[in-house]
Amino acid sequence: MTKTLLRPAGALAALAASEAAAAPTLDDRIQSVFGPVADTLSAFVFVEVPLPGGLSAPLIVLWLAAAACVFTVYFGFINVRGFGHGFRLIRGDYAEPSGPGEVSHFQALTAAVSGTVGLGNIAGVAVAITVGGPGATFWMIVAGLLGMSTKFVECTLGVMFRRQNPDGSVSGGPMYYLRDGLAKHRPGLAGVGRGLAVFYAACIVAGAVGSGALFQANQTFAQVLNVTGGAEGPLAGRGWLFGIVLAALTGIVVVGGVKRVGQVTARLVPGMALVYLLGGVAVLLVHADRIPDALLAIVRGAFSGEAAYGGVLGAIIVGFRRAAFSNEAGLGSAAIAHSAVRTREPVTEGFVALWEPFIDTVVICTMTALIIIVSGEYLQPGPDGVALTSDAFASVFAWFPYVLTVVVFLFAYSTMITWAYYGSKAIGYLTGESTLAQNLFKLAFLAMTVVGCSMQLGSIVGIADALLLLMSVPNLIGVYLLMPVVRRELESYLARLRSGEIRPAARP
Repeated sequence: MTKTLLRPAGALAALAASEAAAAPTLDDRIQSVFGPVADTLSAFVFVEVPLPGGLSAPLIVLWLAAAACVFTVYFGFINVRGFGHGFRLIRGDYAEPSGPGEVSHFQALTAAVSGTVGLGNIAGVAVAITVGGPGATFWMIVAGLLGMSTKFVECTLGVMFRRQNPDGSVSGGPMYYLRDGLAKHRPGLAGVGRGLAVFYAACIVAGAVGSGALFQANQTFAQVLNVTGGAEGPLAGRGWLFGIVLAALTGIVVVGGVKRVGQVTARLVPGMALVYLLGGVAVLLVHADRIPDALLAIVRGAFSGEAAYGGVLGAIIVGFRRAAFSNEAGLGSAAIAHSAVRTREPVTEGFVALWEPFIDTVVICTMTALIIIVSGEYLQPGPDGVALTSDAFASVFAWFPYVLTVVVFLFAYSTMITWAYYGSKAIGYLTGESTLAQNLFKLAFLAMTVVGCSMQLGSIVGIADALLLLMSVPNLIGVYLLMPVVRRELESYLARLRSGEIRPAARP
């Protein structure tokens, strides 16, 4: 008889409980495998460069900020002067039902917005304020306004160099304008363009996994866990199970291609955004007396040393980084969705795309930031990511975290189906439009959804940011080289618009 069997029954029960507590769960095992990979990749992508005053900043963030400023000036503040025309295109004033493409301007916008209006607007903003203080909000808004110009250039190029497939579907995005655009307008750089296109396609496959699967699934499960009892609830340690359900629901849509994505997001995006904004307005009305102080904290934090690690520079870096994660300006991903639009005028989709960062960052992210700041929850230790935003809502309406759970799920769901489409189009580019390869990617994407529900937020944020922002390197090199082509296209379009050659479509 072993020593274990000679122990008293109470001691045996205590030992069994101790062993059960010490045994790693499946979630723990997944984190132990993927966590170190995430940390290593994040350290590589966010390498810092020294700046005056003994400070430093991630080179990738400076790269994105510089591009947004250059495009805004080069195109004569198109983010301001093209805003109204973009709205008229979205509402169908210049619709071309017989034009080449698969979806309307509105559907293309909602498909692209569904890829950006996601948990970056809820969890990402909370991370920004936790790390960079309220001042990061100001720079997030600035980044969103400047990013509108970047989106204009990317999405115009996406339509200019898209390709029509034999089955009638459309393939477009940075892979095509890097390869075909540079070959046509910069023949001496044709080889460089092909290399950049392949690198970009590989990056977007990885970005789809990091941002579209891992981060969205992680924060969706975090909110569900939060409202079902947390660490003591029935889902504790069972993130993988929730991930399987989420993957199954996502798979139902992603197998249908961009038309199915456009149809679903055209219904989901306006509704979920409205519910979230109405809830936010209600919170702000309850705390109306605190709004002036919140705005003052945002401005003061943006221009003083109150923001975390580096004062003003820290707030700028955090603000631009979170804005890039939220609206994806400079990453080129939205050009994939916008390329499917029905139009014969590529620049029209550039005007439509102006609205993307505005809706995503200037409206929804700002709303989230104000809610967190007026509630004062960001000053409390502990909660981070979506949990912080949830606590901010709960400070006014104890029941709202349940509503937020539904909104979070829809935000994440719409983002995931769009990014699954982005990744499958990139795989299609790399494999000559192989249907088998695209379907295999979709299965892998759904599998990583399960992994995302089992990892810790710190690792997820690092790997999601790194994989996403890496896409900006090949993309912006190509956009810089092709921006004179876009300016000629813009000048031609505006001249024909002024002359009356381009007229609004006749309404029935």
